[in-house]
Amino acid sequence: MTETLAGLGETELLQRLARFAPAYQLSDDTACLVADARPLLINTDVLVDDVHFSETTTAPEDVGWRAVSANFSDLAASGAISIDGITVALVAPGDTSWDWVKGVYSGMSEALSCFGGILLGGDCSTGQERLLSLTALGRLGPCHLHRGHACPGDVLVTSGVHGLSRLGLALLQSDPLADRSILSASLQAEAIQRHRRPTPRFDALQALLNCKPSQLPWRAGGTDSSDGLLAGIRGMCASSKCGALLDRDQLPQSVDWPEGPPWDRWCLAGGEDFELILSLPPSWADAWLQAFPEGHRLGSFHAETDAVLWSDDRTPVVAPGFDHFDKP
Repeated sequence: MTETLAGLGETELLQRLARFAPAYQLSDDTACLVADARPLLINTDVLVDDVHFSETTTAPEDVGWRAVSANFSDLAASGAISIDGITVALVAPGDTSWDWVKGVYSGMSEALSCFGGILLGGDCSTGQERLLSLTALGRLGPCHLHRGHACPGDVLVTSGVHGLSRLGLALLQSDPLADRSILSASLQAEAIQRHRRPTPRFDALQALLNCKPSQLPWRAGGTDSSDGLLAGIRGMCASSKCGALLDRDQLPQSVDWPEGPPWDRWCLAGGEDFELILSLPPSWADAWLQAFPEGHRLGSFHAETDAVLWSDDRTPVVAPGFDHFDKP
């Protein structure tokens, strides 16, 4: 017989969830963090059933992993070099199985083991749909990456290829746009893995910190591509009051990525790739690309406010992406 949350009751559920945290960590309604001279970075992400995950595409363990990775990607994109931990708010109907909840928390624990931090606390409640709200806390390193720190003349770079997560989702949904006959087996496997188990790019951040030319200040623009590559670039342009030029022949795509407008759109606006997008002085960009071979040079920033243009013909870069509140 399947155990449900309604059958367990709140007290038993909380006792079981406490096993995913250090001993006594969930015994109180507050968590106590050790004082640290480094600034504290905080972010919150919400994952909603049938919006950010579904049983047809995402195992419970992958839901938990993705939830942690999404939060940690934001911390990496701000310059966090260590993680304190996460708090988790869980909302689920009473008929939700305990096995699903256990799988989600197991996935979160696996991600914490990989990237650092602990389960600090949280809350749970019944509700009409399954929902996870995570808050992550990390410590800022020497460089505060910020969308508003891009400057005209900076080089635009990113930490990896884009479009794989969107392709992975399409494959899992048997979307006819993801024509398996034109996709290599290795590309299909990588895309599904990237969708299920994204990785926050702390490695790219550490390489960036290690290779800064000594004569430069700690000034760099940064965000991540959780909402899509183009959306991230636009966000940096809006915050920095500048524009960007993208090179068509330097889109960050896998080596066996198909050609054509639909595939370019997935690269630009597929979303959930969780790569860093950076604005760097030229000498720092050169040093980082040499130190971090996975990185890609995309173009540059210029003084024309909010204009994201192709560098060859100066036409606007257009690729519709995901909007949480768009009409269905």
